[in-house]
Amino acid sequence: IVITDLVTGLSLFRTMNDSCNFTRVNDLVNSIQLVVYIPTFILGVTLNSLAIWVFCCFLKKWSESTIYMTNLAMADLLLLISLPFKMHFSKHPWILSKYLCSFVESLYFVNMYGSIFLITVISLDRYIAIRHPFKAKELRSKKVAICFCIGIWIFVWLGSIPVYSFHDHSPNFRCFHGISKSSWNVVLILLVEVFGFLIPTTVVVYCSIKSIQTLLDSSLTENIKEKRKTCIRIIVANLTVFIISFTPNHLGIFLQFLVRNHIITDCVSKQNISLFVQLAMCFANVNCCLDALCYYFVTEEFRESTDRVTERTFSFILSNA
Repeated sequence: IVITDLVTGLSLFRTMNDSCNFTRVNDLVNSIQLVVYIPTFILGVTLNSLAIWVFCCFLKKWSESTIYMTNLAMADLLLLISLPFKMHFSKHPWILSKYLCSFVESLYFVNMYGSIFLITVISLDRYIAIRHPFKAKELRSKKVAICFCIGIWIFVWLGSIPVYSFHDHSPNFRCFHGISKSSWNVVLILLVEVFGFLIPTTVVVYCSIKSIQTLLDSSLTENIKEKRKTCIRIIVANLTVFIISFTPNHLGIFLQFLVRNHIITDCVSKQNISLFVQLAMCFANVNCCLDALCYYFVTEEFRESTDRVTERTFSFILSNA
């Protein structure tokens, strides 16, 4: 049904030149959101809650990576909390406080930019450990990791303040829709695109490439070579997930900025951009599940602890069957 709606919706966008009505766009996106958000919410909450539980209760010793990944799991849970609200109130009028709507919306941006900055710091931390192993003892520490995480949380929460001005003071506003024109000013969008995406992406790409080069250039024994291959696969997977998750979002923000400032005025283009933006934001949320899967493969102790928990759970179930 969703695929049929998608094909029908796209064909209608090409023919609707007389009036720019976004009702069909929103209806189509709402249908797709249900298909994506429900499994994302269930899997995301389960996997990230399990990750935090294992990190906090089963790991014997915390490392810098563990601290960063625990905070990343917390950021993902914040986004997942907002999904039920988004699923319901995308179709129905918002009946609660306008400020509560803005708070729920801010959870999305706190997660996205919290995740971006945390992944950037993780990439930088990994780069230092691989590229400069002797300096790593001086530059890397649990205290530094905690300070970075606290700084990121403060920064993204302060950065979410503009979200509270996204909606005009209209009594019939729709949450997650109808962002005011004043929110699409050049300064705000420039800050979001440059400091929220381009600079972190440059750091992540550079650190990932240099880390892979260092691993490939090193002469290792056959036993260590297998670990090197695994490490390279993890770096490539993390980089791919990062680019796929956040690039469409920020491309969509830029295109929507052009629409809101009347640089793009063609109705069909505006409808297609609206569809692209909403779908990009929708599928970017799957990142919450992918992050949790990465924890299993990145941290050896996490993997061992998870396996022990799974064995205990199955043993308990079988003994009480």
